Amino acid sequence: MGKMLVTVWLVIFLLAGLATAADESQKAETAKSKAGVLEEKVAPDGDMMPPSPAQLITKPQVQAVDPTGEEPLDDAITCLARSIYWEARGDNDASMEAVANVVMNRVSHEGFPNTICGIVKQGHEQGACQFSWWCDGRSDDAEEKESYSRAKEIARMALNRQLKDRSGGALYFHHRGVSPDWSKEYIRTVEIGEFAFYKPAGGLAK
Repeated sequence: MGKMLVTVWLVIFLLAGLATAADESQKAETAKSKAGVLEEKVAPDGDMMPPSPAQLITKPQVQAVDPTGEEPLDDAITCLARSIYWEARGDNDASMEAVANVVMNRVSHEGFPNTICGIVKQGHEQGACQFSWWCDGRSDDAEEKESYSRAKEIARMALNRQLKDRSGGALYFHHRGVSPDWSKEYIRTVEIGEFAFYKPAGGLAK
């Protein structure tokens, strides 16, 4: 009888684990699907009406996406969250949010690709990436779980249009420890944490 009870509990435990895994997978797929719709709404020719409640990505849904930080960069949430993580994970939330703002501002600007992954990977073919982490030759996996969870939450809010634009409409940024030549051609909008943010005069991107 004792062995039978152990077996029953083991089966129940395994089935519960499978059900949980299936639930998390469903949440992740739902989040990715919603992100694709929200990304299209942000694009220059998209619908600029605020997202409906049914379109909003929830916290559990976004946290179910890429739980180990190792998935390929082929969906809006992962591309945006990984950019936030790699560009500003060592800084404060305001800096991470401003990086998200820059990506979303680019998506809605006619001078850039109209998808988040397109923005993140832009310039890769020419060896001059817009986001240096994407082609620095290092692993792109997110290894710091807490920071990556924060990055995914900020990505969720950005896609839901629930994030204040801390960047002042910026399309560019750089670490304040460097002074790139291109920064002289643009208007500095704000400094946040370790970063300086810029937008082009007249709104024309280069």
